[in-house]
Amino acid sequence: MKSTPRISIAMCTYNGRDFLQQQLDSILAQTVSDWEMVIVDDCSADDTHAILNAYAERDPRFKIHCNDQNLGYNKNFEKALQLCECDIIAICDQDDIWRPDKLETQLNALGDHQLIYHDSEFIEDSGKPMGIKISDKFNFYRGSNPEAFLYLNCVSGHSIMMKKPVLEKALPFPANFHYDQWLAFISATEGSINFVDQCLVKYRQHQKNNTDMLALHAVARNVDQKLEGLEQESAWLLLCLGKAKGKSKLLIDRLYTLSLQRNKSFASIAYGITIWKNRQSLLYLLKKSEVSKFFYTLRKIWGSRIKKRI
Repeated sequence: MKSTPRISIAMCTYNGRDFLQQQLDSILAQTVSDWEMVIVDDCSADDTHAILNAYAERDPRFKIHCNDQNLGYNKNFEKALQLCECDIIAICDQDDIWRPDKLETQLNALGDHQLIYHDSEFIEDSGKPMGIKISDKFNFYRGSNPEAFLYLNCVSGHSIMMKKPVLEKALPFPANFHYDQWLAFISATEGSINFVDQCLVKYRQHQKNNTDMLALHAVARNVDQKLEGLEQESAWLLLCLGKAKGKSKLLIDRLYTLSLQRNKSFASIAYGITIWKNRQSLLYLLKKSEVSKFFYTLRKIWGSRIKKRI
């Protein structure tokens, strides 16, 4: 009887023709070979499906699934992860390039942690290095304090390797929020997370990226979007409150309550004070000076009545 692969690799594709083959080849070059590759295509209109089929015909480790209707980024990854059969799951984007020892390095470092992630090097769509990595943008977090992921996130989906119970606790993925930040929060709540201080992936930046980490395509938000942002922040805090435990639950409950008060008023000084007093955990990921963290906190206090005026 054929043994179940030790690692499931989950990939979602959508019109990924331009970079897909380079990514798949980097997976085939992994120093660890005991894996399955679960790929869910979200109704691509280009040659993506033909490329995937060609790889699957040559290697039975590739398992291809095609959606009948477009699910979108979050829900498609939710489906792909649920199709994974192994106890350890790695997440993969369609347009990056993996270092040959990525899986082996993460597997060796996972240990008793629920999730392990790593640093990545940004590259242009042509593959040219941009001279910057994710850790230049954020402080990386290791430990079991989920509060670090309430306002910021340093855990990119493509860098995640996790144990299957994390997924079971995280399902279903909340709509309109980043699934990787949610997985990081759940992992820190249920145990601990760790990171590998190495760039194990070349992280490609282009027009079709779902996450604009470098703010290359940032646009100014209008009033309606700013008001929606307030409501989304409160909704995210409520989601996290439902999973939190112990002291974290008490803090998140207070933050959620104060955020609701802020949303209906000009400002909530109490909300800002609470964030500032807990900045060592809440703003740990922010790779900025204390002055910058203060102004970040200050921006959090303004409610809907002031947002309508500016």
